[in-house]
Amino acid sequence: MIIGIDASRTSTGQRTGTEGYATFLLQALIPLAVAQKHQIRLYFNQTPPPELFFDLLQVEHVAIPFPRLWTHLRLAAELHRRPPDVFFTPAHVIPFSYFGSSVATIHDLGYHHFPEAHPKLQLAYLRWSTRHNGRRARRIIADSAATKQDLIRLDSIPAGKIDVIYPGVDPALQPVTDEGMMTAVRHKHHITSPYLLYLSTLQPRKNLVRLIQAYAASGLPHQLVLAGKPGWLSAPIMDTISNLQSFDSAQDKPPVSNKIIVTGFIDENDKAALLSGATAVLYPSLYEGFGFPVLEAQACGTAVLTATTSSLPEVAGDAALLVDPLDTTAITQGMQALANDASLRQNLVQRGLANVKKFSWAETAVQVLQTIEKAAHD
Repeated sequence: MIIGIDASRTSTGQRTGTEGYATFLLQALIPLAVAQKHQIRLYFNQTPPPELFFDLLQVEHVAIPFPRLWTHLRLAAELHRRPPDVFFTPAHVIPFSYFGSSVATIHDLGYHHFPEAHPKLQLAYLRWSTRHNGRRARRIIADSAATKQDLIRLDSIPAGKIDVIYPGVDPALQPVTDEGMMTAVRHKHHITSPYLLYLSTLQPRKNLVRLIQAYAASGLPHQLVLAGKPGWLSAPIMDTISNLQSFDSAQDKPPVSNKIIVTGFIDENDKAALLSGATAVLYPSLYEGFGFPVLEAQACGTAVLTATTSSLPEVAGDAALLVDPLDTTAITQGMQALANDASLRQNLVQRGLANVKKFSWAETAVQVLQTIEKAAHD
């Protein structure tokens, strides 16, 4: 069988959740598919990254650069010219004009729950592309049971065509114990210990305004480190920090904003040391289709605070402190508990290291290949 795969998300310069999903999944999936005698055709919108060059006769790299509308024009033309038996898109959209057998991963439907967290054009595209993928694909992969339920309830996708397949976690993320390495990463980003860490894109859906307000009310000596590139509508987040300038002026203390560090994008090589050195990772997101930062923190042996909503309890298991993300006081109390209670942190760390073992890219690849094979015969 010839499996065509949209690998365009693996070629981006700064990897976030969906790009990481595509990259790690393909690294596990392709050798497995080749071992089972399938032919692989990878489609790129620019020169492929070196780590995805598989030196195998059964893997074809098709680089088809195009300035605009790559998916619906250039990729679509290539699929029509040489149709694969099944087309799989792990982190993007099926071309509008393509009606061949296809599989698509749908990561989340957060825009349904928080439409105000997206610019109008982005919101319109998300609504169209998710609904289009859900209806056009022969089979759908959902990252979590929560996403599957959203697809059924909000987009009327038949339950029988949706397979819940959990992603894995980056195998490079392990606890770092080398003090020199952790110190170097802290110095690089102007961080001092102790610190509480948020590590993801800065955008409204991540609930960062409440997180900042909760931190300001906590009275903790820790820095709050907001690590990640700014996303859409991030200005109110930065404004919240600026508005804390005079928070402690009556007590003759430096303003709380001086203890909030915004690092920008974090290089993949720095993530494990940054996560390992944190007192706790704070991730009270309003909505997540999966929630990679929870597992990344657990993989590095760091205690986690996250939300009681969407897929986050499903991913975190019994290995995180769960709070109502709409309750700023609860977030404050949660971070205080993690900062002040070493035994609580250690308990969550041990549970987290056990929980993260349930999420393996090798197992993800096995299940994804089974779904692709089902699509070929449905």
